Amino acid sequence: MSLWHSLQLPQSQLSLAAIEWYASNKTRPLCFIALSFRTLSHLPTLHLSLRNAETLVWLNDYFQLEVDLEKLYLDWAARDKVFSSIETRFAGIRMLRQDPWENLISFICSSNNNIGRITKMVQNLCTHYSPPLLSLADPSDPTTEVQYHPFPSPSVLAASNVGSTLRGLGFGYRADFIQRTAKMLVDTHGEGAEKFLASLRDADTATAREELLKFVGVGRKVADCVLLMSLDKKEVIPVDTHVHQIAIKHYGLKGSLTSKTTMNPKLYEEINSKLVTVWGDYAGWAHSVLFTSDLKAFASYGLEAPTTTGLPTPPSTTITKQTEERGHR
Repeated sequence: MSLWHSLQLPQSQLSLAAIEWYASNKTRPLCFIALSFRTLSHLPTLHLSLRNAETLVWLNDYFQLEVDLEKLYLDWAARDKVFSSIETRFAGIRMLRQDPWENLISFICSSNNNIGRITKMVQNLCTHYSPPLLSLADPSDPTTEVQYHPFPSPSVLAASNVGSTLRGLGFGYRADFIQRTAKMLVDTHGEGAEKFLASLRDADTATAREELLKFVGVGRKVADCVLLMSLDKKEVIPVDTHVHQIAIKHYGLKGSLTSKTTMNPKLYEEINSKLVTVWGDYAGWAHSVLFTSDLKAFASYGLEAPTTTGLPTPPSTTITKQTEERGHR
């Protein structure tokens, strides 16, 4: 019985081509689900169909496949000529519905950081505080195995010695933020800490944001990232310098593209409100497409390679000894 099943989705609904393109251009090995999934648990055949069904439910939830992305793209393109100019090149980019606890800690790690270091921090959290879940062949070297660790629970990261351990692993000031946030959750909600975070999906945006801002190391941008990417607040736009520049360059917001502007609550709200007016209820989703299209790393993504007309080959300029002697006579 095959363990592989296709989700049968058109690229307009889900595309990982941009990830593959970025990885190939950066010469980094990358393993991802693409449009198929594999049941990893080695269960008897009798239970395999049930596990497949459970996995499919999880994938539909994770990719939010109930949302008609093609319809959203058409709406955004009709509202916004800037989006219309890039909708074909960047088709199929959708917001993932990530685990709230894991996402909260990951974005605390993101403060004044880059993707490479954030990835390493999250991996260190998993390998140091969670036992391996399973081992699989390394995609880049099938002769070796890679262990996969789940994300540690709040109760594990709430321990008093976690901060010093994480500082030793290079987390810096974020180490105490993580431990203290985990402890706040556990002290208040006990073993139901993760369920509490997930329950914020049912709260209104203002209430959910207020709860997130209580945690150590969580400011407006981190809270908004969690709201958008984990808590179903599809209209929320996390604002940073890059989004500010997009608003200036394309949407008439007053400001300079060359001088640095200090982000304050008033400016943050102004940018957010302006872009929500442009894109509507799913503004957070639309912003992720514009954000991707404006990155330098994707400047040539989806564009045809320029064709060049070759110049005729010039005649050989090699001078033989005999020719050279003739020239000196």
